[in-house]
Amino acid sequence: MEHLTFDYPAQRAVTTRAHVGVVGSGDLEVLLSPADDAGALSAHVVVRTSVDGYSHIWKSVLDRFFTRYDGAARIEINDFGATPGVVALRLAEALEAAEEGDDA
Repeated sequence: MEHLTFDYPAQRAVTTRAHVGVVGSGDLEVLLSPADDAGALSAHVVVRTSVDGYSHIWKSVLDRFFTRYDGAARIEINDFGATPGVVALRLAEALEAAEEGDDA
């Protein structure tokens, strides 16, 4: 099991939580919540994955995601062998769920 962390600059505060996906064969879950320090504008990502040796792939997927997403959030990803496409899909779903929660 590998444990990775990444940090990205952010422009706005995230105010709601979101949970999408499940930890299961070939899938993952994403937990998105407001940043620990409300004053700091950065996103902190923790990845726990069952597949070792792919930190460069995780970095590429997250780098691409954070070129479009500017929220200051804490994101936890629990992975059980998901492909990069599934990772991108789940991140987009978590973002959508959090933004829908802001509208409620």
